[in-house]
Amino acid sequence: MNAHVDQRGMAIARDDAIAPGEVLLSVKNVSLAFGGVKAISDISFDIRKGEIRAIIGPNGAGKTSMLNVINGFYTPQQGTIVFRGVERRAMKPHHAVRQGIARTFQNVALFKGMSTLDNIMAGRSTLMKRNIGWQMLWHGPALAEEIEHRKAVEEIIDFLEIQHIRRTPVGRLPYGLQKRVELGRALAMEPTLLLLDEPMAGMNLEEKEDMSRFILDVNRQRGTTVALIEHDIGVVMDLSDRVVVLDYGKKIADGTPDEVKNDRAVIDAYLGVSH
Repeated sequence: MNAHVDQRGMAIARDDAIAPGEVLLSVKNVSLAFGGVKAISDISFDIRKGEIRAIIGPNGAGKTSMLNVINGFYTPQQGTIVFRGVERRAMKPHHAVRQGIARTFQNVALFKGMSTLDNIMAGRSTLMKRNIGWQMLWHGPALAEEIEHRKAVEEIIDFLEIQHIRRTPVGRLPYGLQKRVELGRALAMEPTLLLLDEPMAGMNLEEKEDMSRFILDVNRQRGTTVALIEHDIGVVMDLSDRVVVLDYGKKIADGTPDEVKNDRAVIDAYLGVSH
């Protein structure tokens, strides 16, 4: 497989070496425990390039822990992650960003005193090549780079239809718009794989419809592979290409939305209904 070398010298498969529909990321026999509590037990699944992959399950099933393993926040005691052809077990979150993994959080994690534009601009920091000295001068190459990054941010603002709040401090925004700004900051990192942790938590119906539309557009128009955690089963079934179901840290089902919603183990453990 063709590869390039990242800023830490790690070989990474080229994006064009992985065709749509092929495996972009594999979780292989991953186990994670905190003391005597097992958060994840011997879980394996994959995410294919170009798909929307849902991870669902009851509270405490291990969903967020799994995202934290994928983006390097947690290091599993067993198992490995293979992303773009490179196998690894331990990695820091900022290295994951450089490799092409970005995420949003269950609880909004924005700089509340900064504007929408500046919060999204913060997502471009890992893509900036000029050192701090050039950035302090804000002249010559640093100024040209700043202009190019601001163009990219303005395009994201237009894409998410938040032009009217571009100068508004995010702490003054309603919750639904804050979640959209957080999505914009993640998109600013230009990820190959976007991890969304409950992107519609706390939203009303109209806000959920808007967020669903943006997630679909991110996937279809921008070509970004998406893995999401979501409790709204209707949203999951409408958006997802495939669904993996966790319960008490174990995988109990994996397949298309239709296959999963008719799975007896899923009905018993998560949906709580019977046919």
